[in-house]
Amino acid sequence: MVKSWAIARAALAVALVIGAGAAIGQTEPPVTDAETGGMKTDGTPPPAEPIIPAVIDMPPPADAAPRDPGRGQVTNLPLPRYVTLKTNEGNARRGPGLTHRIDWVFKRAGMPLKVTAEYENWRRIEDQEGLGGWVHYSLLSGVRSVLIQAELAEFRAAPDSEAEIVLRAERGVLARVIECSPDWCRLNVEGEKGWVIKAALWGVEPGEMIE
Repeated sequence: MVKSWAIARAALAVALVIGAGAAIGQTEPPVTDAETGGMKTDGTPPPAEPIIPAVIDMPPPADAAPRDPGRGQVTNLPLPRYVTLKTNEGNARRGPGLTHRIDWVFKRAGMPLKVTAEYENWRRIEDQEGLGGWVHYSLLSGVRSVLIQAELAEFRAAPDSEAEIVLRAERGVLARVIECSPDWCRLNVEGEKGWVIKAALWGVEPGEMIE
């Protein structure tokens, strides 16, 4: 008997609208020389400006290697690459920092996410629909998973289109990656294992090898 797995068509991310923050009170700054034209408040002309030699920026060494755009500037890991969400809630912000508004909240632990950029402790990520933002790196894991993106994916006993079908899973089912060959991935869905052709998956690159 071939088992079949299905999930509810729940959205993986919830859009949040964040209200404007409270205004921060400011005090009037002191009057500057720029605002008085250099004239002192008692009418005394300003002293002569000292002559400061110009500082000339030196160009970088000719042998300095340019940064590889295909590598993260923080981790030096490949870009783009796939990770997973560690927790049941992860805030995706408009920019890399806590001062930026939250645009999305991801609510499915283990879901695959694509990293497209890095800045300090922040990673710009997107989901299967291309939605996302900047997430703190501590919310992400290197453990690999995939989402079924075919309407119905067939799990086979071997990485061969003629091999026995051991499981079927509908679009949106989350599966943990065990290993991948160039065209197939061996997956685990709640203890049930099988090989699925990569064209039916989201969360792994064509030709990517995972051991």
